[in-house]
Amino acid sequence: MSPSADPAVLYPDIAAEGSLGAALRAAAARDGHCVPFTVTNTDPLRHATVASTVPHRTPLAVSAWTVERRWSIRGCEPFQGMALVEGDTADLAQIVRAAQAWHCGAELAEIHRAAPFVHLTGRFEVPDHDPVLLTESEWQHLRTEAGEVDWPEYHALVEAAYAEPALRGLYPFTSHWTLRFSTTTRPHLTVVPICLAAAQRENRYTLSARYMGEVLVGTTTPEEAVAAAVRNLPSGVAPVTVGAVVSSAARPARG
Repeated sequence: MSPSADPAVLYPDIAAEGSLGAALRAAAARDGHCVPFTVTNTDPLRHATVASTVPHRTPLAVSAWTVERRWSIRGCEPFQGMALVEGDTADLAQIVRAAQAWHCGAELAEIHRAAPFVHLTGRFEVPDHDPVLLTESEWQHLRTEAGEVDWPEYHALVEAAYAEPALRGLYPFTSHWTLRFSTTTRPHLTVVPICLAAAQRENRYTLSARYMGEVLVGTTTPEEAVAAAVRNLPSGVAPVTVGAVVSSAARPARG
């Protein structure tokens, strides 16, 4: 291991405390707070977690970078395992503020206000796993993400798809920036055989029946691509339902 990758070199103060979890607890105490950070058994200088007092959140994960002195956070909802908040900072005090707000069950926007480095993914919390709300949450994530990347064609495609009721009612997901759809939410998707992509091949927007499959339609506008997708939707597409976890006994055997 090179010296630059040695956590004791990058984080001597953390090493002095014995673990990242212990260092975060000490930092919280200095600010007059008690945040129950947990020490991880593997790589304790780089990883720690803090549970939330609300049941619809996973423990917030805190991870130290390996090439520079910096920490990342990720907080998810437990049903699908999708991120609600994430971000990175070199300020350990900011990590503590974000973790305290997550632990106490603060609203997502309040967590960002408490620690501005926190990035809101656009998803919102759906404690009862309502499939309609989970679908809308995922659309809001994709729209947020598309608005943040330097790719106006992709952003336009996502917005055009969202504006179309027949697609907005389906659960959206992506494979390497290809927009895809499901009739069930995560954790178990039921994929609809339409894929929309931006800026591929000779046309700006394309429609295919499967990921990286043969192009069925090539268009110059996202609205044309979306209209083609609607025309190619299978008949009788059902409203979105919850994607139940498939047990090992229910999975088909591999030949």
